[in-house]
Amino acid sequence: MQALMALNARELIAEMEEDRLNPAAALIELLLCRRAASKWVRQLGGRLVREMLQALAEVDDFPPARRLWNAAHPDVPLHCFFRIRREPVFYFHSVERKGDRFLVETRYGSQGKGRQEIRFFTLMRGPDWILRVFAGE
Repeated sequence: MQALMALNARELIAEMEEDRLNPAAALIELLLCRRAASKWVRQLGGRLVREMLQALAEVDDFPPARRLWNAAHPDVPLHCFFRIRREPVFYFHSVERKGDRFLVETRYGSQGKGRQEIRFFTLMRGPDWILRVFAGE
């Protein structure tokens, strides 16, 4: 756990140094991420967005999962989990509620238009009322 946290810290420091070199790009990225997060909070609510991110963090073969490990922590702002232009990109493209399930379309990977990976998830609450990725996705 400590080794993973150290790796995460080194990546964050590298991004802070990058932001210092190009503050205009960093500001644009911050504003885009805040806009994306506020859009989903308005539509779904902050708690549900965090639950969705946490459920995606537990998917083994999902590359953005390693950045979502602390999505359930309310002291981390939601916009920190979205990456609109900075690679590796990650955001919700669409979220649709179908009864007791949520169909989530994510985009991640490269920044270039049309070069992003698209992946769909079906999220559903288990008997313990925790939102999880439905195995039959």
